[in-house]
Amino acid sequence: MAGLDKHTPIPTEIKLHKKSRQLEIAFGDGKTFMLSHELLRISSPSAAVRGHGPGQETLQTGKRNVEIVSIEPVGNYAVKLSFSDGHDSGIYSWDLFYTLGTHQNEIWQSYLAKLDAAGANRDVDTTSPPPKSGGGCGHH
Repeated sequence: MAGLDKHTPIPTEIKLHKKSRQLEIAFGDGKTFMLSHELLRISSPSAAVRGHGPGQETLQTGKRNVEIVSIEPVGNYAVKLSFSDGHDSGIYSWDLFYTLGTHQNEIWQSYLAKLDAAGANRDVDTTSPPPKSGGGCGHH
């Protein structure tokens, strides 16, 4: 699996804090990170978020109140997170968690700058197509 580095510490504990919408991850090297559900959602390693190559990323919007609804182990190297907005295709390796924890401030600031540049925000989801109304395809 891409992004799995033998030098990355292994988590010793993962705690889901639903009320504060934080995921707490303690690693074997003594470091503990608090990662917001929103940060984890917008950083999903799934193709739906990352695309299939550089420049194909989809800016995630309207994720301020997203919550993790389940965590499933994937082998001994990752977990699959399912979110309240229905997103559940990201496999989060220990490396990804460690990188997000170590660099969360820079990742967050970059995300906010991208939202601002796109005229988007954390409260309105513009990544999902609007519901279709009526029949037809818009052509006459």
